[in-house]
Amino acid sequence: MVDDMFGFLPNNIELYKLALIHKSASLTLEDGRTINNERLEYLGDAVIETVTSDYLFIEYPDRDEGFLTQMRSRIVSRQSLNHLAEELGLNRYLIANHVQGASQKHIYGDAFEAMMGAIYLDQGYDFVNRLLINNIYARHLNMTLLTDSETDFKSRLIEWCQKNRYQIRFDTERDKEYKPNHPVFYTKVMINDMEMGHGAGESKKEAEQKAAFSVANFLTDEQCASVLDRLDRMASKQEGHPRERQAE
Repeated sequence: MVDDMFGFLPNNIELYKLALIHKSASLTLEDGRTINNERLEYLGDAVIETVTSDYLFIEYPDRDEGFLTQMRSRIVSRQSLNHLAEELGLNRYLIANHVQGASQKHIYGDAFEAMMGAIYLDQGYDFVNRLLINNIYARHLNMTLLTDSETDFKSRLIEWCQKNRYQIRFDTERDKEYKPNHPVFYTKVMINDMEMGHGAGESKKEAEQKAAFSVANFLTDEQCASVLDRLDRMASKQEGHPRERQAE
């Protein structure tokens, strides 16, 4: 299985078996402990983000931090990781029981993270670095498409707030301590008068886009509900009672 998907023979096959056990199909050991792929998923998430950061830093030597952050976010998004998992055939081997709702949308991406965690433990960082960049990303990611994809996070966020009946504003200030030829702007995104994100840039537009991007990270399909819940909880604390959502 590992040889078919990744082209190498593992040292510790048990790690890879564990990476394929979703928490819905958790195994209970004799000592009462429950095991599944969540710990490997946690580790793999960090490994993928580190490798991707390394890759983008080298691949785009002339691009700024904002671009690199956006590209990394697209590559490690649940949609992207799900795509990679299915391209590799990981979905055929995953062990899971009746997963529904939001978890169903990223179950394969989670398994992909767990598998990268297993490879890291079994083969080391340099190996998983080469595997991800030279094999998986090179064969299964369209970097041109990712580079050219939507970057107007401010418009996207405003649209989302309008759809969900939230008030939004961008509070932008210029740092007076910086030189006139190198201004710095700071922006806070306020949704229903609560700060939900922030960003900085050398222009007002750049600062607002980065602030919107810091919020837009939450706006994948499976995470919109959690942002709405977060807003409702914050509003409840401020007002002393839950906010009633307007009907669509």
